[in-house]
Amino acid sequence: MIKSKKLSKIKTINHGFFNKIGGKSKKIYKSLNCGPGSKDNPSDVKKNLQIVKNKIKSTAKSIFLLHQIHSNKFVYINEKNRFKSKPKADAVITNQKNIPIGILTADCVPILICDERRNFVAAIHAGWKGAYRDIISKVIKFMIKKGSNPRNITAAIGPAISAKNYEVKEDFKRKFIKMDKKNNKFFKIKYKKLYFDLPNYVKSCLLKNKIKNIETINIDTFDVKNNFFSARRAVRLNHDDYGRNISIIMLN
Repeated sequence: MIKSKKLSKIKTINHGFFNKIGGKSKKIYKSLNCGPGSKDNPSDVKKNLQIVKNKIKSTAKSIFLLHQIHSNKFVYINEKNRFKSKPKADAVITNQKNIPIGILTADCVPILICDERRNFVAAIHAGWKGAYRDIISKVIKFMIKKGSNPRNITAAIGPAISAKNYEVKEDFKRKFIKMDKKNNKFFKIKYKKLYFDLPNYVKSCLLKNKIKNIETINIDTFDVKNNFFSARRAVRLNHDDYGRNISIIMLN
């Protein structure tokens, strides 16, 4: 489990970015695969989620997960909003204690957010589609509408695929440039191949929303040495599926 130094200073929360080590799954899912949507043994995934929950807080309720769809949709859990099934969304916000909220990634960017003053936490799954569709702004604007001040918000950008391993096509770049010419700075050509810096693009989205207290955990999920699940690495290895890393935050 990897911790954010900035979030660790906030005593009212627990959090963690988990890699693939320390679980029950086997073969290509070895071992802490937390993705119910994978083809892994559901019983092993359930055990893995229990392991994660215990590391965050053993007395917490079950981890609240989403049916992630690479969108700009988010859900808000308060004393009235309860969900009997997984909502289709890519971010979750709550002001409720003892509910661990988690998102799953395998190269996409996990973002954990806390407003200590207003007792809000949020978890965002930001793949390129969600980031492009402005999921980060939507979450921050909702928190502000509920009384948050950007000055009091801390954001941790978790392990994700790095620019040096995120090869993209020209039409991908055109999409981002059409939206804003300044996005050109997130693209680099190396050995005649085009690469995109998703973590820094995500950081720019936070800055655009006046969030300044940001920590980026520079760990590349594609690099096998870092022990994270990676969708792109799975494709390169001709695997027919891949595990999911979990990132989780909870108000105590």
